[in-house]
Amino acid sequence: MARIHTRTRGSSGSTKPLTAETPEWSLTDKKEIESLILELADAGNSTAMIGTILRDQHAVPDVRKVTGLRINAILAKNDRTAEIPEDLMNLLRRVVSLIEHLEGNRKDLHNGRQLELTEAKIRRLARYYRGKGVLEADWKYERDKIKLVVA
Repeated sequence: MARIHTRTRGSSGSTKPLTAETPEWSLTDKKEIESLILELADAGNSTAMIGTILRDQHAVPDVRKVTGLRINAILAKNDRTAEIPEDLMNLLRRVVSLIEHLEGNRKDLHNGRQLELTEAKIRRLARYYRGKGVLEADWKYERDKIKLVVA
C-alpha cells in the first residue's frame, strides 16, 4: 500500500519479537506498572514517552504483555486521557512550528507545501476521531486558533 503524500511503498524497520511470554529480567508486577503509568501521566508525559520511560528505566519491554492493556487503555480506565489524542496533537504542534517558520521565510515554498499536507492529515484524522466520538462533534481545525489549542 502506498503512503499518503508520496508515491513510495512500505517501510523497513524492526518488529517486536513474536513471543507470548515476558523476559525473565522484566518487571511483571501488574499493579506496580499501572501505578508507574499513572504517576508518569500525572507528571505530564505522553503515552509514547511513558512507554519509552518504562522500557528504558523500569525494565518493562511491553506493557501490553504484562497488563493485558495498552497504556492509553490504562489511562482511560482511570479517567486520565487527554482531551485531544496524542497523534493529532503532534500534528498540531508540527503545524504551529511550520507557521512560525513561514512567518519569517515567506518564500519557502517547500515548507508551505508541507503545511498544506499536514493540515490535510489533521482534517482527515479529525474526521476519524469525530466519527469515533473521541473528539466533540463540533471540533474543527482552524489555522488562526491553533496556537491556543497547542499552548
